[in-house]
Amino acid sequence: MNQTDQHPIIFCGAGPGDPDLITVKGQRALARADLVLYAGSLVPEAVLTWAPEKAEQVSSAGMDLAQIIDTMVTAHASGQRVVRLHTGDPSLYGAIMEQMAELRKRRISYRIIPGVTAAFAAAAAMGIEYTVPEQTQTLILTRMEGRTKVPEAERLVSLAQHGASMVIYLSMALIDKVAPILADAYGPDAPCAVAYRVSHPDEKIISTRLDALVKTIKTAGIDRHAVIMVGPAMADPAAREGLRSKLYHKDFSHGYRG
Repeated sequence: MNQTDQHPIIFCGAGPGDPDLITVKGQRALARADLVLYAGSLVPEAVLTWAPEKAEQVSSAGMDLAQIIDTMVTAHASGQRVVRLHTGDPSLYGAIMEQMAELRKRRISYRIIPGVTAAFAAAAAMGIEYTVPEQTQTLILTRMEGRTKVPEAERLVSLAQHGASMVIYLSMALIDKVAPILADAYGPDAPCAVAYRVSHPDEKIISTRLDALVKTIKTAGIDRHAVIMVGPAMADPAAREGLRSKLYHKDFSHGYRG
C-alpha cells in the first residue's frame, strides 16, 4: 500500500458554526490535516483553530468543481492528509455527491464524518423537540424551489400539507413565496421561528406568526444564513404540557422495564 492509499480524503461536517459543535472525530481529523479545503463562505474561521499551524488552509468559496478536485487530488498525490470541510452536515445540501464521483473516477478513497446541521442546533437553542407526542412524529427538512429545481411531489406546497414539523433551508431570499404557502397549510396564526446563524456569536432566534413572518424578517434584515421552522413544536410549551411520550410512563413496559 502506498502512502496516498493510507490517507483517504476526509469529507467532514464542521457543524453549524460553534467550533465546539464539531464532532470529536471531526476535530481529530482536522488535528492531523496537512490541507484543509473549507467552504469559506459558510465555515467560520473559529472552526479552523482545530487544525495544526502547519496545515495549509484553502477557502473554496471562489472555486468551481474542477478547481476543488484538482486541489484535493494534487495534495493527496503528494501524500498529504486532506480534509474537505463543509458546513453543518455534508450529507444535507453539501454538494458532496459530485465531488465523490470525481474521486471515484480517479480511484481515490474517501471517508465522510457527519456533523451537526442547523436544524438541530436551532432546536437546541430554542429548547424544543421536533417530534411531539400525538401531534407529529415527522420532521421534514427541505428547501423552496429556486434556481435549484425540486421534484414535483416535493414542492413546498405539497410537503406543507402534512402539517409535520418542518425546517426550510436556503430559502430566505424567497420568503415572499414561502410564507403564504406555509400560512395556507398551517394557518396564518400558526407560530414559526427563524434561526439566523445559529450557534455563531451573532446568532438570532426570532419567533413570530406566519402572517407576520415576511414583515418580521425583512425588518430584521435577514435574507440568508437562516432556517425557517414551523409545525407543532413551535407552539407555546404550555399548550403541550399534557402530551407525554409512552417511553417513560410508569404503566408502559418494554425490554428494559417491566
